[in-house]
Amino acid sequence: MFENFEFLNPQFLWLLVGIPLMALWQYITRKGDTATLTIPHTSGFRVQPSIWARLKPILYVLRLAAISLLIVALARPRNIAVSTKTKTNKGIDIVMAIDVSASMLARDLKPNRLEALKKVATNFVNQRPNDRIGIVVYAGESFTQTPITSDKRIVRSTISKIKWGQLEGGTAIGMGLGSAVNRLKGSKAKSKVIILLTDGVNNTGFVDPKTATELAIGLGIKVYTIGLGTNGNAPFPYAKDPQTGKLLFRNAPVEIDEELLKYIAKETGGRYFRANNNSKLQQIYDEINKLEKTEIEEFKYYNYTEQYRVLVLLALGLILLELSLRFTVYRSFI
Repeated sequence: MFENFEFLNPQFLWLLVGIPLMALWQYITRKGDTATLTIPHTSGFRVQPSIWARLKPILYVLRLAAISLLIVALARPRNIAVSTKTKTNKGIDIVMAIDVSASMLARDLKPNRLEALKKVATNFVNQRPNDRIGIVVYAGESFTQTPITSDKRIVRSTISKIKWGQLEGGTAIGMGLGSAVNRLKGSKAKSKVIILLTDGVNNTGFVDPKTATELAIGLGIKVYTIGLGTNGNAPFPYAKDPQTGKLLFRNAPVEIDEELLKYIAKETGGRYFRANNNSKLQQIYDEINKLEKTEIEEFKYYNYTEQYRVLVLLALGLILLELSLRFTVYRSFI
């Protein structure tokens, strides 16, 4: 109720402390307000006081009320209407290059690497309302699944539909990075970012990762690289059960080309991260979200409605009422 209400000069409200003191002083000295008559015996003057005599203290009540209203008016009460307008000064275009090779079905993350990534990537998108985001997927080859767009509904839908088996086998890191760079080459954003995630080594594709890195450097694109997978061994899919069609898993060493990922990140001004479990993966995307902040300028417009005039008019009305009663009804009172 009072969230858009304030006093411009609240220090004047301290004067209200004097109102109870004034009331107390009036109560103590109330007998001096009327004249007294000394006589030897009062039995002949015993009459009930009139209603007006009993109401005479209301004059001082009116005065105190008027003074209180004037004090509050001095504090300048006012209502504030606030309107806000935001302006994005520095937009960021982001492409997430996601490895969808068979090894992304490994179960060292729960329920598997790919599903864990999809959940974290969706949360990341939800935290970037002012940026444009695109999705590139790669395995033995790569393609753009969603061009850079500001429509987060489309991006979230694309992420939810990512699955293994869309592309040829293998891990073509160079092609994944190259496709992401190609998506950003025409971008006019002041900041261009690629988040490249893989769980393996570059073992196929006709684009060398270092060549793709040079293209990114030339276009001023920053690349954050993420190596996904636990340390040691992990349960990888190796075949399908001929009867049920379900994937069969067995433990195998986790191999991630960290040297290559560190090189890409360092050369482009980004950072390399290693995600070996679900919580670490979430922490990495949270950190990238903090590192790449969109600059937003907020303008606030304030419209003030002063309320002191009403209080002053009420105070003047109470003063006039007191004076009219004092010089009319109570004029003849002793």
